[in-house]
Amino acid sequence: MILEQSPAPSILLLLTLFTISISVSYSQQSPTIYDILKLNGLPMGLFPKGVTNYSLDDSGRLQVFLDEACNAKFEDELHYDQNVSGNLTFGRINELSGISAKDLFLWFLVKEIWVDVPSSGLIYFDVGVVSKQFSLSSFETPRTCVASSVPMLSKV
Repeated sequence: MILEQSPAPSILLLLTLFTISISVSYSQQSPTIYDILKLNGLPMGLFPKGVTNYSLDDSGRLQVFLDEACNAKFEDELHYDQNVSGNLTFGRINELSGISAKDLFLWFLVKEIWVDVPSSGLIYFDVGVVSKQFSLSSFETPRTCVASSVPMLSKV
């Protein structure tokens, strides 16, 4: 009597190995910039949709690279340079460069963004002389950003 091995165990083994391979690959993916913001107590929508390249070093120095300079509409309009950088700490990005905010008809460089008390529902943008508060809910999801040249900035 000759016993033949059923092909089912080998197929089952291949499917198991494939599943393990997929889950290992998935778990080794780097976090997105949106994940980094959320882990640091900031809303995911601070940066526009489609950011795929950024760097964050051990000291908290953050650099975000966009395909092109662009504008996104929130309560007011924000302009993002192609490269945005700053120091990231929990609930705050300071020494910021590469983001400008439009207020009325003037553009101002944003020097710092912070969330003081998350339960307050407010986020603050410091443009030097003053800071402006916005609703955190405006920044819950990344916005579409439309290509734009660098705005004429007001001196503050």
